[in-house]
Amino acid sequence: MKHQWDEMSEEIKKQKILTNKLIVDMIQEKFTNRLRRISVPETIGTFICFGMALYVVLNFSKLDTWYLQLSGIFAVVFCVVLPILSLKSIYGMRKIIISTSNYKETIENFVKRKKQFVLVQKWSFYLSFVLVVVSLPVASKLMKGKDLFLESTVWLWYLPIGFLFLYFFSKWIFKHYKKTTKSAEELLKELEVS
Repeated sequence: MKHQWDEMSEEIKKQKILTNKLIVDMIQEKFTNRLRRISVPETIGTFICFGMALYVVLNFSKLDTWYLQLSGIFAVVFCVVLPILSLKSIYGMRKIIISTSNYKETIENFVKRKKQFVLVQKWSFYLSFVLVVVSLPVASKLMKGKDLFLESTVWLWYLPIGFLFLYFFSKWIFKHYKKTTKSAEELLKELEVS
């Protein structure tokens, strides 16, 4: 009887370990899927930015004044560096493996990486306003051959519209990202309960 009892105890322990592993695997999958909601649009945006940077680089000779060249250089640097930093911060959150750390370490690691991601997004938000100012003349020169710095009336229309669009679009995106990262963090906190 004692032997059977020990066997049953061992079976229950194995089932509990298996159940815990399945729960951790399920939470890991949900966690990864939640963060994919951020990484997919950011990846698409990165390809668009790289395409824009490549277009400016290939047509750089059309930027015939020092201020257009300086604007073009800033636009290229912005379109390459910030998307890479954003993807790197997202990758940092996505590479968290729940089963390799305890609950506290996992949460601390996620919170640290989430802060990095939010910081990159804030920098992107503020620098995007500068990008609007420098990219309009570059785009105008490359697409229409016009120097917007010489046409002051154009600035009265394009700049405010560009700023308004950027402000509301960025706020909407940041709200979505914040909601998604909070959801991922809450999912991790479910580990404490299970």
